[in-house]
Amino acid sequence: MIGSTKLAFVLATIAPSALAATYSLSDNHVGADFLTSFVHQAIADPTHGRVNYVDQATAVAKNLTFAAGNTLIMRADDFAVLDPAGPGRDSVRIKSVKTYTTHVSVFDIRHMPQGCGSWPAAWEVNEAVWPNVALLDTLVLNHQLEGVNDVSPNAMTLHTSAGCSIPATGNQTGTTAQLDCDVAVNGNAGCNVKAPTNDSYGPAFNTAGGGFYVMERTTTFIKVWFWTRNAPDVPADVRNGAPTLNTDTFPTPTALFPNTQCDIASHFNEHNIIINLTFCGDFAGQPSIFNGAGCPGDCATFVNQNPKAFENAFWDIAAVRVYA
Repeated sequence: MIGSTKLAFVLATIAPSALAATYSLSDNHVGADFLTSFVHQAIADPTHGRVNYVDQATAVAKNLTFAAGNTLIMRADDFAVLDPAGPGRDSVRIKSVKTYTTHVSVFDIRHMPQGCGSWPAAWEVNEAVWPNVALLDTLVLNHQLEGVNDVSPNAMTLHTSAGCSIPATGNQTGTTAQLDCDVAVNGNAGCNVKAPTNDSYGPAFNTAGGGFYVMERTTTFIKVWFWTRNAPDVPADVRNGAPTLNTDTFPTPTALFPNTQCDIASHFNEHNIIINLTFCGDFAGQPSIFNGAGCPGDCATFVNQNPKAFENAFWDIAAVRVYA
């Protein structure tokens, strides 16, 4: 996922604001609401994955998308052996109808896709001009959440144009891994903060029953929190989907991106929320990354020939709530 406009983020090494950071529930995406508040994007994969994104009618007919009650399931096909000369594995990519600027997003996720070759992400971007704008990867979510080939922990990441970086340390529980957010350096690794525990991504995340990713975006900073489902310090308002959130009452964030070396107010614009599952491509399919994760052979061949390897390649999302 690539962007090209500057980003900026503010570190909470500064004193807490005297004003409470209170947000009201703006959008409560639960169950069947996802079928109207998000669109299925049947597009060519911008990250060149071995994937065939299908439209909503196809996804529902093939049971790749199921939305009812407090459940959204989004999964890849796990039956077909693929023709190497044909399209990739059927999967789903959804984008919110609405766009957001200053806000808090809460992802309540029970299960995320896993398996060799998988590249799931929950993130935010301005698709009107992407890939020519800045992108925030939060949840395995990398803008909140993203990862590949079951390699944990999650890294919360920003991809920007030149001139944007983050401090080596900050008031966060995660560990800063890359400082330069520029897509043109470090193989477009972006600037990122790694979560402190392996249960932030992949099989360990799923074994723990999933959890909560929360991202707060302001004109001066972006913070990301992660809690496993049964963590004792999950704020009650996050767990219960309360009508308001006061982020000043939250514990130290997992990741904190400051505007000390960037300019959020000038270079962040309206973002859609996107949740998707692709395979291989520019990240997961690199031989050093695919084989380095203990995955066999080459990624595309593995995805083509092993449909049952993707029985657990699905999202189970209880809710995505947006506060503004």
